[in-house]
Amino acid sequence: MKASLITLSTALLLGSISSAFATSTVELTVKGLITPSACTPSLSNAVIDHGKISAKDIDQDRGKVFNNILTMRVNCDAQTLFALRGIDNRAASSSLPTVGYGLGLINDTQKIGYYTFEVREANADNTPVMPLESIDDGISWSDIDGAVWQQANLAGFGDRASGQWSPVAIKDLISELHVQTRIAPARDLDLSNEVLIDGSATIEVKYL
Repeated sequence: MKASLITLSTALLLGSISSAFATSTVELTVKGLITPSACTPSLSNAVIDHGKISAKDIDQDRGKVFNNILTMRVNCDAQTLFALRGIDNRAASSSLPTVGYGLGLINDTQKIGYYTFEVREANADNTPVMPLESIDDGISWSDIDGAVWQQANLAGFGDRASGQWSPVAIKDLISELHVQTRIAPARDLDLSNEVLIDGSATIEVKYL
């Protein structure tokens, strides 16, 4: 063991001597932007409670679907370029990863289902805007009016005044947030005991 330690020390020493003559360098740049304005998102109802669901009401092959419509607002101190990011706090339990949000697990293995978001009827500072989606963290945008806002993507709000879809600076945004909950087919679930539907998501503001 002692010989091994000595050999290792020698190798490290030789390595350090060799690197002392190297002329190659690497530079690290740390960048960012502190914005003076802040935006606060809010929902008309932060809890969707489906109540007690009879196991008999969950179809063996199609499962069960619930639809809810919430009002989503984002209020900023001043007109600000921003997007929204959805974070799945139960990601490991989603039966449609990257698209839908998880509802929890049965027996730590069976995925109860998932829920999705759709953004519709968006107005920015009393002017209609198009709900947008970016799959590349804000580099490019496309419209998603009436389509699912996939969990892995950013949502923005804007127009194509520049010739292509892009977000606009907004002070006060209001839109509909359609939430569709899908319970998995009963044949895939152990429903012999009560099952807790336990979905949780966070919507955060990303400044552009």
